[in-house]
This record gives sequence, C-alpha cells and structure tokens, in this order.
Amino acid sequence: MQHLSNPFRGQGLSNLSDAPAPSTDAEAVARLLARCPAHAVTPLASAPALADRAGVAALWVKDERGRMGLGSFKALGAAYVIACDAVATGAEDLSKALAGRTYVTASAGNHGMSVAAGARVFGAKAIVHIAETVPESFAERLREKGAEVVRAGAEYEASMALAAESARVNDYILLSDSSWPGYMDRPHRLMEGYLQMAAEALDDCPEPPTHVFLQAGVGGLAGAVAALVRKRLGDSPRVVVVEPDAAPAIYESIKAGGFVATSGPVSAMGRLDCKEASLIALTGLSRDADDFVLITEEEAADALAPMAAEGLEGSESGVAGVAALLAAGPGAFGLGPNSCVLCFLSEGPA
Repeated sequence: MQHLSNPFRGQGLSNLSDAPAPSTDAEAVARLLARCPAHAVTPLASAPALADRAGVAALWVKDERGRMGLGSFKALGAAYVIACDAVATGAEDLSKALAGRTYVTASAGNHGMSVAAGARVFGAKAIVHIAETVPESFAERLREKGAEVVRAGAEYEASMALAAESARVNDYILLSDSSWPGYMDRPHRLMEGYLQMAAEALDDCPEPPTHVFLQAGVGGLAGAVAALVRKRLGDSPRVVVVEPDAAPAIYESIKAGGFVATSGPVSAMGRLDCKEASLIALTGLSRDADDFVLITEEEAADALAPMAAEGLEGSESGVAGVAALLAAGPGAFGLGPNSCVLCFLSEGPA
C-alpha cells in the first residue's frame, strides 16, 4: 500500500477548470426516489469478524449489491439523471416522457446498466460503447436492458472518446460518469444521485463513524460520499480514498497539485481502473479527503474471502475500501480499538 496525506484538505485544488464541488442536496434525491417504485433502502451490515481483524471497535458496510435490481450503487447515478430529465418535461406519463431522445455513453460495467435501465423506463434509447476487452457476457446484460451495444476502442478512455464523438455527430445526449472541461452539468447531477447511498449509511450507523474508507475510479462515489460526510459530521471522520496502484488518477493529481492523466497496466479492480479523474470529484476530494492510498492487486484479492465469510461477497472493485482497511492494520490512519469504520460494498462478484 502507498499512502499520501492530503496537503489541500479544507481548501481544495483551485486550478481545475472551474469545476464545481459535488452537490450535498441529499433531500432532492430522496424526494425524486420516493416516486420510484423500484427504490428501497439498501442494508448497512455489521462485520464484527473483519472489525476484529482490523483491530477496530466496529466496521459497518453499506451493501449496494441489491440497489434497484441493478447490482451496484451505479443505479443511483445515470438513471437518476435520466429521471430528472423526464420529470423536467412535465409529462403526465413519465414512461413516454423522453421518447425520441437517445443517451450515449461508454462503460466497462455498471454505469452502462444504469443508463440502459433509466432510458428504458422513461421511453428513451440507450447506446453503450464498450471496449474490445469487455466480456461478451456484459454486452448481453446491456442488451437485455434494452441498450444498443457498440464495441469501440481498446480501453475505456478510447470508448468514451468515441461515444462523445457519436453524441456530437448524431445529436445524442452524452451521459458520462466523469467530468472534464466543458462537460460538468450531467456528471454533477449524476454524482448527486449517489448522495442517497451516503445519506442512508449515515442515518443507519449506530454512532458517527470515526473513519470512512471510499474506493475510487473516476471518483464519483468517493466525492459524493465525502461531501455529505463533511456536511453532516464536519471534520471529525477521517476520510481515506482508495485506488488501484495500476490506476492512480486521483492520488497522482493530488501529488502533482493539479489534474494529471495517468497510465498503467489493466487492473483486476476493473470498475476502478480509470486513468483520469473526474474534475468534479477531484475538486471535492481535494477539499474533503484526509488521505489517498493505492492498493495492490494482491491486497484487493486478499479481502474477497473474509468479506464473503461475512456474507458480503463482492468483486475486487466492490471490496476495495475494506481491502485498504485490512491492509493498513492497527495504528495506520489513527485506527485503534475505539475506531468505528464505514465502508461501501459497491458491487457484487464480477
């Protein structure tokens, strides 16, 4: 594990193309989701054996595997954006509110499922670009949700560039879970959807956590949760952001004092294998996170069996926050026998 303390804590980076900080309006998300019949609160599980192993008093794991039938926290992202678009039309029949619109994106996993599901619910079309390396089984899952699947590019970043070009040429609506100069509004709304998960977790914790471990790819989950943690609990919880050492996008940007694109080998933490951070997420995390860490492939894999033994089976990406906690050991990050830790199981087994 590699560790970097955040020198920008409390103020944040100021050179990120005027990217806004993440939303903290969890109430707006709750109001919209209250109208959704598929919405239900996901469980917060206690993991005492893992807490003992980490040398802490308590470990709570927010279990997102059942979120709205889509298998991950991403159900709160793109589908939420599309639902907001549908409501904004003022249509009485929301199932047809977005007829004639096409949403296009690139995905290596759960984001594409959320786009596909949201588009189908509100009468729109979804096109999902996937890289050549994405398994055909995932392409079939997207098709089952009604999406048109386009294989494009050798890796995620190439797929996203081609999706953006397709949106420009065909007047489609680009719906990415990342943000960059000139593309901020929809990803800002998308991250807002993740506040529901954070609000539920904080509401259900028996006591305020002393530490929050958050896995990050482009940083949407981590940025949203950290922002709400700071709004509700102030400076007290120590927020630790976890990335694969093969994809250190946020870590290296904090180290450099500004956005940098990174490179590296393909990681088994596929949903976190993002070489460039979202500017919105980076803006928020540079202000709100205390620590940034990189974990190895082995450290992520080592958490799978102990998590499964607690009934919390997940992928390397899904358990990465817990993996960092276990790899850190007692004493790191101020962890000790009185610490209460909040983590997120962001998806089930790959």
